[in-house]
Amino acid sequence: MQLNNIKRVYFVGIGGIGMSALARYFKYLGAEVSGYDRTRTALTQQLEQEGMIIHYEDSVALINRQADIVIYTPAIPKHHQELNYFIDHQYPLYKRSEVLGMISRERFTIAVSGSHGKTTVSGMITWILKDSGYDCTAFLGGICTNFHSNFVIGDNDVLVAEADEYDRSFMRLYPNITVVTAVDSDHLEIYGTQAEVEKAFIEFGNKTEAGGLMVVKSTLPIIPHLREKVWRYSLNDTTADLYAKHYDITLDGSIVTLSNDIRFTLQYPGIHNIENAVAAVSVALQLGIAPEKISSALNNFKGIYRRFEKIYSDANTVYIDDYAHHPEEINMFLKSVREIYKGKKITAIFQPHLFTRTRDLADGFATSLDLADEVILLPIYPAREEPIEGVTADTILSRVKNANKQMLSKEALLEKVKNSHFDVICTIGAGDIDKLVQPIAEILKSKA
Repeated sequence: MQLNNIKRVYFVGIGGIGMSALARYFKYLGAEVSGYDRTRTALTQQLEQEGMIIHYEDSVALINRQADIVIYTPAIPKHHQELNYFIDHQYPLYKRSEVLGMISRERFTIAVSGSHGKTTVSGMITWILKDSGYDCTAFLGGICTNFHSNFVIGDNDVLVAEADEYDRSFMRLYPNITVVTAVDSDHLEIYGTQAEVEKAFIEFGNKTEAGGLMVVKSTLPIIPHLREKVWRYSLNDTTADLYAKHYDITLDGSIVTLSNDIRFTLQYPGIHNIENAVAAVSVALQLGIAPEKISSALNNFKGIYRRFEKIYSDANTVYIDDYAHHPEEINMFLKSVREIYKGKKITAIFQPHLFTRTRDLADGFATSLDLADEVILLPIYPAREEPIEGVTADTILSRVKNANKQMLSKEALLEKVKNSHFDVICTIGAGDIDKLVQPIAEILKSKA
């Protein structure tokens, strides 16, 4: 299918981060873009301002019946009226991953995968390629602050694509360079076991085009099973092909020297983001980008929206928001917060994302949250799932060893923020906890 010739595209679930990037791509190509999403968000409002027609009611009466193709997300429930109309009337119907695969097939593709870290690594690679003049087109899984977007257009045939393992979506891509950041247990409702997760990443890695390259975190167990050449990167594994030889973490950023003597100051906080930068540098080096251009780009990398984003600070309080929704992500986030804000009391407010993830990883969540001095849990954000009997946020909270813990509603949380002092307050999660960010910031400002 010639995507350039499509005149009208309809998206079922247009507000998703991956779907909205595709919507922006088709808008760039000059197509008429419209679609449905369940909730109006800041992102869908931006899409509307960019000329896309969006509605928020599952109604066949509101769809574009003249659509040349319909793109949907697997997160849409099977009983969705609009989706079933398109199925029944035999519209050309594609998953988001299938369309991204079509784009990937025609381009030199850098596919960034991993159970966490892939959005930041994708954003870093994209910024290095654009800032250095190498150029690329990119589909990102978050809003990159440097671009204020999750979609970046370029003039060459190089594509940076976030390769999502959910629903085995990454199997649709055709990578020339494949990055794997982590293979921790996640999406067990799809894979069943950790062994199957690793098997999927091996299969994806072995889709790398012949003569291509895999850039893989040095400690991952999948490495012996990969066919193509593997470049091993690490934060501090001195046996890796590239690692951080030295780093200092300060309030103003991380000063980093790599094992090949490339140096940069990363404004974007977090120990894990130093490691993410090592992955991005590894890719840039393979493309022949000069070390001084790589350093310059990373010095000016501003990060990803909701990834270790400092929302507010005054003389007494710091407020940080983060998208972490997996135990290992929370672990690295809170370790980094503690490293930067030594001696400060850390309050972690976490909204679990998905009933299945809460059920499968409850022990890991509790262990990670115990790194905080105070733990507050919000009810589970269900996203695409129906409730599971006996699975609530208390499934995690009951396992947290810290006695300074509680469960609160969103309303009760805002009251607590009004009436309490915080040294470092962190909101954490991938659900709709982001809607609390500005209200919390406003309360903190009013108390300063």
